[in-house]
Order: sequence, then structure tokens, then C-alpha cells
Amino acid sequence: MADAVLPDDFLRGVDAELGDTDDMLEQAYPGDDGRRQPVHTVYVPADRYTPALPGQWGAAALDLVEQHGGLSALAADLGLTGDVAEQVAGRVDTKLRTAPIEDLRLDFEDGYGDRGDAAEDADSVTAAGAVADALEAGTSPDFIGIRFKCFEAPTRRRGIRTLDLFLGSLLERVGQVPEQLVLTFPKVSTVSQVEAMVSVCEALESAHGLERGALGFEIQVETPQLILGPDGSAPVATAIHVAGGRVTSLHYGTYDYSASLQIAAEYQASDHPAADHAKTVMQLAAAGTGVHLSDGSTNVLPVGSPEQVRSAWALHAGLVERALRRGYYQGWDLHFGQLPTRYLTTFAFYRSGFDRAATRLANYVSKTESAIMDEPATARALSRFLQRGHACGAIDESELIATTGLGAAAIAALARPHSDTESLRASA
Repeated sequence: MADAVLPDDFLRGVDAELGDTDDMLEQAYPGDDGRRQPVHTVYVPADRYTPALPGQWGAAALDLVEQHGGLSALAADLGLTGDVAEQVAGRVDTKLRTAPIEDLRLDFEDGYGDRGDAAEDADSVTAAGAVADALEAGTSPDFIGIRFKCFEAPTRRRGIRTLDLFLGSLLERVGQVPEQLVLTFPKVSTVSQVEAMVSVCEALESAHGLERGALGFEIQVETPQLILGPDGSAPVATAIHVAGGRVTSLHYGTYDYSASLQIAAEYQASDHPAADHAKTVMQLAAAGTGVHLSDGSTNVLPVGSPEQVRSAWALHAGLVERALRRGYYQGWDLHFGQLPTRYLTTFAFYRSGFDRAATRLANYVSKTESAIMDEPATARALSRFLQRGHACGAIDESELIATTGLGAAAIAALARPHSDTESLRASA
């Protein structure tokens, strides 16, 4: 065998030459940090929120389903059969009774409108008190927060004031930034607006004595200017990086984005080709950054005649499954009647793929020869699939252990990009 001819001082030179690149990749593309991602976000006008709302939505969803034959009948209507149908129906029933809303946003933007400064000031304080009540009682959804008005000139100061009042009032009650808190920054058009939002966060942190970086936010991608800039770039990618780690997720806004492209109202939908283009750019921009992605909503609600309800359910379920297959694991829900199809479809997605994913991961970890030769990157993808399924309630930890030999914590560790997959294999 020939000897290597490149000396150590040459290799050190290559290391030095690429030092800045190494630092950039580590800082800008750290990969998923293991944060749980909810399967949906529910939006309600801020003044309508009470701590009892999630339970009311769950009960209303179950009542609606019972009026149309029950969860098993709905599962069958959606094409779910056999063990999967039986497994998901029971799990969805439990979900709707115990944790019907995973992520709740109190809306001060489109769902609230312009009610005058006095009313919005009062509602900002009242909303903070209601959120604090839920947090203190342990009845809050796992994620909760507000969507304030956008930073376009007519609403900028109003949006900042609402955020200021809400956060200050919440901190007065709970003393620190709750882990559950999520702030939604809507209708972002430019990188400079994101930089301004960072300045707002820094000012609020300083005023309240918070640790730098305590406040993060999600960006709603609702304008074409954030997807394609005047110089041909993709500003949404830059927006993630100028925020210094504060951006937690990108949410696609179906209807504002579609309207901006002059798409007729009848054809505005999250599966329109224009939507697919925007979401693919978002997916590319977020890859490797640890920023989560969310699809938008459908405004076709399950109300009206039995035929209208079933048609809306079929549409919603189809859009949810389509998004899941394309790597969008979260979406918006606008009505309690969308909860059953959100969970039935999501649970079925994970239940249907569970055996294959668990078997492949088990073969990888145990080094068992199989027809599919997976690599560390694929092992992480398999682990992320199982982790998401477990986090939302579709898969039990006992099932993970029985099929892979790994508990939820071990699978979560394996799902992260810098986990030592080879060490895990060796220790299995």
C-alpha cells in the first residue's frame, strides 16, 4: 500500500483555510435541537380566549363527530382500514378528551382586526392574565402565545405596543418567560423587518431584565417578497440568519400569499403550485438550521349539511396527509371540526409507517443484515419519524422499546444531527 504523501503542515493549512467555513456551518446550521414540534397551531381571536377554550374545542369536536357516526366511521370514510383504523380512532378519542389543542395562538392580527387602541390595550392585558391563569393551573396547551400586528407602517407601532403590554403583563404574573410561550410575527416582507423585530426583542429583554436571547419568534411567510427578493435572492433564508437564533419556525400563510400573486379566491389553497414553490423555498432555507416549518390552513370548514361536513373533512385530511408526505409536520387549524381529521390523519401517518421505520432502525442499531443498507443520516431520519410519532401520541414508548430496543430518550438523541450513531450501534 502506498504511503500518504501530504504532510501534517499541509493538512493544518487546509484546516486553517477552512476554519471560517467550519465555524459558519456549526453556528448557522446546527441542525435540529430536539425541540418538540406541535402537529398544528390553532388561531382564535385574542379576546375570545379563556383557559377553558381547549377543552371546549375538544368536546365540540367529539360531539360533531358523534353526530356523523363517530371516529371509527370517520376513519373509514378517510380510507383507514384494519389495525391502523382501530388504533388511531381510540388514540384520537383520548387526544380530544385530554389535549385537544397542542399549540394555541391568541390572534391580534387578521382574526382580531382594528378595534381602537383602548380596546386592544385592554385585551392585551386581559389575554396575558388568561394565559397566566392557564399556566398556573396547569391547563395551558403545550405551546401558547400571541400573533401581534405586522411591521408595515400602518400597524407597526400598534403591533409592538400589543407585544409590549402582553409580555409585561404576563411577566408580572409568572415572573419569567414561560417555556410554552410562542410569538408569531406576521406578514414579514423584508429582512429589515426581521432585524427590527430582533431590536424589539432585545429592548424588551433589557427592560424586563431577561437573559439575552430569551425571546424568540416564528415568521409567517405571507408575502412573495420574502420568497424572491428584487436581486433574485431568497430573503427568507437571510431572515433566519440575521435573527441570531431567535427564529423558531417559518409558517406559510395560504391566503395572504395567494392573494398577493393574484390567484383567484376559488383556487387559493395550500396545494396550489404557487404554494408548493414557496414552501419548497422555505424548506431549503430552513434545512439544517433547526428552524421548524408549518403549512398553512384551509378555510373550508366542516359545517352545514352532512355532505358539506364530510367533504370538508375529506379535503382537510387530504391536505394534512399531503403536507406530512412532503416534510411539513405542522399546519394551521381554524375550527374545532378540523381537530378530528388533523389527528386521525397524523396518527395514521405515523402508525402506517411505524413497523417499517422501527424495523429498519433496529436493524441499523443491531447491525443486522437486511435488504436495505441504511447510513447514519438515514438512521437519524428514521429516529426523527419515530420521535415525532411518539411526541404527538401516535406511538407508545413501550412499542418503541419492543421494536427497536430503544426508549424515547435514546431515539430523540439519535435523531439529532450531531449524535454519535456509531457509538449507539456499538452499545446496543
